[in-house]
Amino acid sequence: MRQTVKTVLIMVAALGCFVGLTGCNNIFSDTQPAESQTVAATAGSASEPVTAQAAESQKRTAVYYDFEDVLIPVELQVLQDKSMIVSTPGFTSGILMLRGRVERRSLINFFNNNMVKDNWSMVSQIASPNMAILVFEKSMKSAVISIKSEHIYTYVEVGVAARVNQGRLPENTDALLESDLTQ
Repeated sequence: MRQTVKTVLIMVAALGCFVGLTGCNNIFSDTQPAESQTVAATAGSASEPVTAQAAESQKRTAVYYDFEDVLIPVELQVLQDKSMIVSTPGFTSGILMLRGRVERRSLINFFNNNMVKDNWSMVSQIASPNMAILVFEKSMKSAVISIKSEHIYTYVEVGVAARVNQGRLPENTDALLESDLTQ
């Protein structure tokens, strides 16, 4: 009888610890449940996000950095020393390097969904077990997003550039001049 009571008490204590620890998971976590998260669509410059104008109780899940129409998950940090952004009046282009502890597949899904929301059209997508390349375009520019999984981090390279010579190449490319390619 005493053994049965002891076994029951141990099982109740273990169950209480399990419920207590898993039920308090959100207390120790920086993230909020998905239903209370919102996407912040704030513009940033110099690879710094602008403060969200949403209520304090809502958490940003993505931000716009240097490119006003390429949304980036907040889990990715900008690598300033590996990024190069060129801004001119009316156009920003360059390469934005990021890294974070995010699964490659979820990043592919994120960019496929959000680029379309920002009026980009998918041109192509190539994926292997550790790497993916996504190509998007708009009327005047193209974007290439490269996602590479490594041991600790996943690296993302976002390149945005103006589209060159938006017409078709001539039939006879032997006589092309450099100016033909840079119109």
